[in-house]
Amino acid sequence: MTTTLLEEPVVRPSTSPSQRLRTTMAAVRVSLSWFGTRKTLTAEQRSQAADAFGAEGAFLSAGKKLLDTRHEKFKAVTAVKGRIISLWKSMSLPYPEPGVRLIRQDQIEEFAAQMETLKGELDEAVRQLDEHYAELKSAARGRLGSLFSPADYPASLLGLFQVAWDYPSVEPPDYLQQLSPEIYRQESERVAARFDEAVRLAEQAFMEELQQLVTHLTERLTGQTDSRPKVFRDSAITNLTEFFQRFRSLNVRSNDQLDALVAQCQQIVRGVEPQTLRDSQGVRQRVATQLSQVENVLDTLLVDRPRRNILRRPK
Repeated sequence: MTTTLLEEPVVRPSTSPSQRLRTTMAAVRVSLSWFGTRKTLTAEQRSQAADAFGAEGAFLSAGKKLLDTRHEKFKAVTAVKGRIISLWKSMSLPYPEPGVRLIRQDQIEEFAAQMETLKGELDEAVRQLDEHYAELKSAARGRLGSLFSPADYPASLLGLFQVAWDYPSVEPPDYLQQLSPEIYRQESERVAARFDEAVRLAEQAFMEELQQLVTHLTERLTGQTDSRPKVFRDSAITNLTEFFQRFRSLNVRSNDQLDALVAQCQQIVRGVEPQTLRDSQGVRQRVATQLSQVENVLDTLLVDRPRRNILRRPK
């Protein structure tokens, strides 16, 4: 039995998707301050390095690594950074302004609470790293030889790895309307265009993520290694389930076809356990066939989508 990919159109509220974004979302910005572990060689050091190759120092670019980032404690700090970025992106939508994303207003408190927890984890990870700082510097002295310079190293790493977040306004300020109605109008048009673009960016991000997840799962279900089915991990299903939850939470209901494809994927994997996919060739084949249909439609949608518009300020 073939499942229809496109369902009946969803009835949309009267407001536009971009307007719904403006009224239900808030801008959120996450800033990371990170100690740099690489440093460019001085002109004298570049000249010395160039001599070894018979090259000219002015045409050589070289740097040195101050600390071993493979150290267990440094990797722990980096891992917290990854979780911070993952949380920020998982709870928000893209916005066409560097470093800014859009979060649901009713999830700001939850986001702030989780960020506070992660900030505490980062501070603790940095504290533990600092306990091994002398050891890391000693190892760097041995590895760098004459390139080692004590001046490159601060007295402590405490306070050099930090995270901060805020909620900047992306709306034109009210006072501007009194000072210059024309400039206020221009700024309002610019903001409206940015939210239109945010809708397109959200659709694009959801489509690309769904395509990656579906392609990966289909490949694991149909591919073989040494004439045996490829290893199938539970995450291939759980990642899709987490995507469905995030899509339901952040979807601005701007694209009927995307909504239908997500619903179709949910229907295909609903009630299907990872172990069943391992044990039953019939279930594997059915799920893979239906997901391939979704994959084909997603490929077409992504290819046919116009290039992202470049926003310009109104003249």
